[in-house]
Amino acid sequence: MDPLHAAYWILGLVELVLVLSAIGHAVMWRREPRAAALWIAISILAPILGPLFYFIAGINRTQRRARRRMPDRHASAEGLPGCGGEARASAVGDLEPLARLGDQVALEPLVDGNSIEPLWNGEEAYPAMLEALAGAKKTVALCTYIFDCDEVGRKFVDALAAAAERGAHVKLLVDGLGGWWWLSKLGRLLRRRRLKVETFLPLGLFPSRIAHFNLRNHRKILVVDGAVAFSGGMNVSDRHYSGSSRPGRCRDVHFRLKGPLVAQCMRAFADDWRFAAGEILAGPDWFPPPAHAGSVLARGVTSGPDSDLERIYWFIAGACQSARRSIRIVTPYFIPEQGLRHALMAAALRGVQVQLVLPQSGDARVVTWATTAYLWELLKAGISVVRTPPPFDHGKLIVVDERWVLFGSANLDPRSLRLNFEFNVEAFDPALAAALTRQVEGLVRQGRKVTLQEVDSRSIPIRLRDGVAKLFSPYL
Repeated sequence: MDPLHAAYWILGLVELVLVLSAIGHAVMWRREPRAAALWIAISILAPILGPLFYFIAGINRTQRRARRRMPDRHASAEGLPGCGGEARASAVGDLEPLARLGDQVALEPLVDGNSIEPLWNGEEAYPAMLEALAGAKKTVALCTYIFDCDEVGRKFVDALAAAAERGAHVKLLVDGLGGWWWLSKLGRLLRRRRLKVETFLPLGLFPSRIAHFNLRNHRKILVVDGAVAFSGGMNVSDRHYSGSSRPGRCRDVHFRLKGPLVAQCMRAFADDWRFAAGEILAGPDWFPPPAHAGSVLARGVTSGPDSDLERIYWFIAGACQSARRSIRIVTPYFIPEQGLRHALMAAALRGVQVQLVLPQSGDARVVTWATTAYLWELLKAGISVVRTPPPFDHGKLIVVDERWVLFGSANLDPRSLRLNFEFNVEAFDPALAAALTRQVEGLVRQGRKVTLQEVDSRSIPIRLRDGVAKLFSPYL
């Protein structure tokens, strides 16, 4: 056999081994049949490259790394006082099955004595966060997905640097895709100000870094002196000023948290910091004794592609099943998996008023197209869908029966519910739920109701476009 034919045989054998390996792994370990089928098709139709792409992007190695580096993370909440007895029964009422689901799924207990204040857009959130940083005495922990080097970013850098100069221990964690590169303008600014910063799963050309490209830390958490925390949907960026003229500006909501809930936020940050930096944050400077700050019953909920997989998904599914009167959802990205679609549709068919508030046009057209392809069956089941005009609604809220609230960083799409590291908060509080409901109703009044006739009247080319985008839903 001449060398050319021998090379062909060797290449063919390598291709066969790679394809069979990729197919075998996808069949055994991919949870969604559609996702497995698409990976199998890619592996077969793209010789060599398809299987290699699967081994890089299709296998969750973060779970094993997280378990190796954080073996005690499930014990982090042990010994914490939960809320039980009459206080819990009074706050939870007939939503007790939902609270019990959370007890089984979440790492953290429901805790009483919290204060939760919504802060609308950058106009309210950023001054409150910068004020807290200005008063920092001992510790500052900031985790964000995007940290832009714009006017807002520079204000935060100044505030963080000033806290460090006063003697506070400042920890800044930025996602490797969303914000920080060593040679970026932000990176140079942080180095000049001598701030301690770590990158969560940094990007690069090494295979170990390429393999984690699709797994991002989407959490937004700021904790100051272990006494006050901020969390929600806002990054550090000018775009969250709803009244600005910047392209891509958006409406959003962040929350100021006080009480025992702050320690749960801090534990989520500490887990991420240990993951990224290998440093354990402990002691009274980071975790002072919790102080009673209000009457809200709440808990933090972590979710991610490690041992926290699908926790937020289960909260949403449980809320749909527990709802008796109403479900209001605001989300910028809506690509529901079958189980979530069926949970929402079942609630509507039971007579629950289900309202879905989406932006008229998002910042990712393919996602908007895929979302549209799902709407017909939701509308047919009686779910109300409202599209809101610009600016882009980036907030993430769920309100059930005007008594239970879920808010945080997670969108309603496979990326947030399966791939990203997210942090949400559930709260049982009629006053908070009423305030958020009023805001949602304001968005609805500004928006346009989508009808089944409108969705059904799309032209064939548009239907094809939306349907093709829907095929790639697991990866959007």
